[in-house]
Order: sequence, then C-alpha cells, then structure tokens
Amino acid sequence: MPLLTVFTPTYNRAYILPQCYASMCRQTLKDFVWLVVDDGSTDGTRELVQSWMEKDNGFELRYVYQENQGMHGAHNLAYEHIDTEINTCIDSDDYMPDDAVEKIVRFWQTCARDDRISGFLALDEDKDGNIIGTRFPDGVTRTTSYDMYYKYGVRGDKKFILRSDLTRLYPYPIFPGEKYVNLATKYSLLDRDYQMLVLNEPVCIVEYMPDGSSLNMIRQYFRNPRGFAYSRKLCMQLPYADFRFRFVQAMHYVSSCLILRDKRWLADSPEKGLTLLAAPAGFLWWVRIRRQYQRLKED
Repeated sequence: MPLLTVFTPTYNRAYILPQCYASMCRQTLKDFVWLVVDDGSTDGTRELVQSWMEKDNGFELRYVYQENQGMHGAHNLAYEHIDTEINTCIDSDDYMPDDAVEKIVRFWQTCARDDRISGFLALDEDKDGNIIGTRFPDGVTRTTSYDMYYKYGVRGDKKFILRSDLTRLYPYPIFPGEKYVNLATKYSLLDRDYQMLVLNEPVCIVEYMPDGSSLNMIRQYFRNPRGFAYSRKLCMQLPYADFRFRFVQAMHYVSSCLILRDKRWLADSPEKGLTLLAAPAGFLWWVRIRRQYQRLKED
C-alpha cells in the first residue's frame, strides 16, 4: 500500500495537465497514488486522463469526477477518496521535481513524530529553481501554519503534506452559486490542536496561470462573498491569533457583508466588539476593492 497520495484538482485544464502528468512519470519513487479530481471539466479532461490510465505508468492513477463546485469542493471530494496515510495537493498548472515523491515519503518515514503532528511543510519553487517567498528559519523543526507566517515571517506559498485522517476533518462548506472558500481555513482549524514538521526542500514547481485563482482575487471577493465571510468569521475566533490578525479578519468580514448587502453583519458576527471597531476600515477596504473590480469589468 503506498504511503502518499498526490491529488490534482482540475477544471478545464487539459491544455496544461500533461505537464503535471509528465512529472509524475519522472518520479524516482513510483510507490504513490496520483488522484486526478475533475471538477466538472468540459474540455476532454476525462478522455485525456483515461488514455493515461491505459498505460503502464509505474504508479497508481485514479480519476474522480463531480459537477463544478470550485477548488474547495474538489478538495472535499479528494479527501473522500484518499486512503493513504498522507496526501498533498499539486495544482493542475504546477508539477513536481523528479525526486519530490521520494523526498516526501523518506522524510515522513524517518522523522520523529507523534499524534500531535498533523503533517509537514515543504517549499515551492519556480521553474528556474527560485524558492517562492522565503525558506523556513534555521532551527525551526516544528511550527503551525499561523506561526510560520505571523511569528517567523515566512513569505510565499508553501506545500502542505498532511495526515489523511485529519484532512477529512472540517470539510469546506458549499455555498450555492459560489465557487471559492479559502483552503487555509482547514489549516487554521488544525493549528488549534496540532503542529507541523518542516522540510526545507522544494517538492513543487509553481507556475501561476492567468486563469488561476491566485491572480484573480479581486474577482473572487465579489463572486464568492459568503465563502469569504465564512472564512473571516472563523479566523476572528482563533484562540492563538494576535489582535492585529483578528482585526484584519474582522475588516474583511465587514467588506464581504457590504458586498452581500447583509444587514445582519453585526448580529451574525462572532466577535461583535472587534467587528464594530473594524467597521470603518472594512468600509474603506470595500470602497477600494469595488473600484478595482469595476476597472476589471471594464477591461
């Protein structure tokens, strides 16, 4: 039984998915599962993946399909089908260095861990070999996703390799008509009870595409305000977060409620005093992003 599942959510990415597949075929360790999660593609993705499944790839290739629910919905489906001890997500526009699976598996097999460990963090790099953001600080062997960014000042996207029994906890909510909930909400909830180990090595090569969510965040704010409000309400209540972080969450919550024209914005807030304090900043942020959104619609 393989130790690792690499899962790839995809939506109409048949034009770039072969790059990810090729990297799976080049892995120096083939004892893993590649799970392709098709989130409602209409571009021939199913047929493409099925043609790969007919080949002797050296690793186990699985395919699951659902009607389009967005990235977080695809993650929910992936976690329902993963039966290995650990898993990680490689997006459809990204791919893996040739030794990435071997690095992940060997590290997990040899590292000292206990039931309070949810998994480990590793690095992303670009196609020229440059680390995305910063490396982890020397000497830090255990951390949380919150401490990584807000205590140690680490910057840039990082790769999460998580215990599969824990990733099935806290499924992302699905809001009708919306397609985005911040994936970090799951990590924030796990931070309450678990720490993560640190692997200061790259295991993913990132290529940000024009149709990717990372480069379309302003549009996401306006297309998925309920998803954003959910995430902000959750993060306002995190017991380990400092005041500045929770204030920023409250500010964004207010802006999402303004997008929704939600008159119950204060009554539904889990932190009413903080939300009231952040309301002026939330209003100003809403004005700013509304102007940016209008410009995007005009382009």
